[in-house]
Amino acid sequence: MSKLLRSVRKLWYLYLTELLLFIQCVVFLAYRDNSYIAVHDNLDLFVAHYRVMRLNNAFFAHGVDLPIVGGLSRDVFGSEFSLYNIMYYLFPGIAAYFIGYALKIVIGILSFTLLAKDVYKQDYKRYRPLAIVVGTAFGMIPVFPAYGIAFTSVPLLIYILRRLYYTETFKGRIKWYAALFVYPLLSYFSYHGFFILGYMVCAAIILWIRDKRFPRSMAAAVCVLSLGYMVFEYRLFNAMLFSDTVTIRNSMVISSLSIADVLKLAAEGFINSQFHCQDSHMYVILPISIISIIFINIKYLHTKEGSKIFKDPINLVFLWIIGNSLVYGLYNYAPLRTFVETLIPKLKGFQFDRTLFFNPFLWYALIFLIGKRMYDTGLKAWVVIANIAVTFTVLTVMFEPQVYNDFYYTCYNQAYKLIKNKETSTVNYKEFYSVNLFSMIKADIDYDKEWAVAYGMHPAVLEYNGISTLDGYIGMYTQEYKEKWREVIAPALDKSEEFRVYYDDWGPRAYLYSGNGENTFAPLRDMELEDDNLYINSDALRELDCKYIFSRVRISNDKELGIKLKGEYKTDDSPYTIYLYEL
Repeated sequence: MSKLLRSVRKLWYLYLTELLLFIQCVVFLAYRDNSYIAVHDNLDLFVAHYRVMRLNNAFFAHGVDLPIVGGLSRDVFGSEFSLYNIMYYLFPGIAAYFIGYALKIVIGILSFTLLAKDVYKQDYKRYRPLAIVVGTAFGMIPVFPAYGIAFTSVPLLIYILRRLYYTETFKGRIKWYAALFVYPLLSYFSYHGFFILGYMVCAAIILWIRDKRFPRSMAAAVCVLSLGYMVFEYRLFNAMLFSDTVTIRNSMVISSLSIADVLKLAAEGFINSQFHCQDSHMYVILPISIISIIFINIKYLHTKEGSKIFKDPINLVFLWIIGNSLVYGLYNYAPLRTFVETLIPKLKGFQFDRTLFFNPFLWYALIFLIGKRMYDTGLKAWVVIANIAVTFTVLTVMFEPQVYNDFYYTCYNQAYKLIKNKETSTVNYKEFYSVNLFSMIKADIDYDKEWAVAYGMHPAVLEYNGISTLDGYIGMYTQEYKEKWREVIAPALDKSEEFRVYYDDWGPRAYLYSGNGENTFAPLRDMELEDDNLYINSDALRELDCKYIFSRVRISNDKELGIKLKGEYKTDDSPYTIYLYEL
């Protein structure tokens, strides 16, 4: 056997993971802003907001409003003390996005392998192939981009807490308390922090009972981490605790399901997850886990060691996943939700179903533990099976189409163009924002921060291009403005019950809607509508000082609305044709 083949056989896991990461690097470096990046809750939301903060030098500003949804306080946007957000302060557009994408992967791999090394110590070398491959898969999970680092840094938090618990002297713990204090730089309170603190309190109680002594280090850790979140996300805590402003969170209508439907929703969360935290576990990890758990527990019963069922880490992790999924479903059970909101009024509108966001780490911890159990048999066949299982796991993550799998969609769309010699229906990053087109329009009209709205596209397109918008997408603006905006779009809502419920019962998308239920903001290459009329109260829009309507649709009832077509614009590098109307 040649030296190269021996090396590949021994270090197969390094060759595999390095190859996969190299392929991703090559694809994104080759296509850059021609990559196909997820729009939903991404390009239409956070990326545009970060761009607006950069254009207005508002990352660290106080007492200023940003020109989104008629003018919103800087305080309702992302913290300046977040690693992902900092990338948008340091780097422009697509560079910031890809650096954040890479950081998510790197932090996921390092935190997962660091935790495995801490748990198994001198035995880690034996399980290193599993840790590297599963850690790489975990780092690449296609979760919500803006909080991807918060997802993949969870093992790092557990590692820090373990070091605190097992370090015997206060002097030795100081560095770990310091690490815990700055951990919110990687995390996000509303998505993970609130629940992490809850889990830590539960852990402290369990340790207290088990060890028969108060776990002072864990209790102190709760306080230190709480303080860290308050410092790093001081704007969020100020808005949550000290603002009396009534926001749209107070008027949101949340589903009220029966127990049967709650269980069905929990099962869906367990099997498919939710699009913000899709972790590609369904096709490989889930079936392997179920088969393994059945096999393990039958063996315990057969050997009359039933008591071990409730101590086995594989069973405990699996039960934790089930518990998180049940909470996800129970959030939609009105009596329980009302009880929580009555008990803690400040939690009204808070989505405590986000326990599901911890399942990605738990699923990958589970496949690692199952692989380790196979390794521990000492049988070569089981080791090979474990290696095959984790290899399919990482390949599934990379190549399964999920909402935020930018690598898959970039490859798919670019391959489609090469093979079919024509464009797909979706647009890439560069086309979505069409900077050259809007720069030309702004120069032509001598644009000077006048208020505008978008029709036929996401308002984020205008925001990214430095145009002040009366419309927009954000989860926390005032109820007063929501009611004002409703006057603008009332004619469309009167004609479309679907959009009436969408806006009245939810409301973060303060958009111009169609009157017949057509989606006018889908990021499609061609915008073809059955109804070209715009259903708005133009007088209410004028009262908000709107000057321009940027539309991808040539509006048929413009004279009726009292708006004037100022120009029609098109560039070769954009799929959009923009009809600019003036009020």
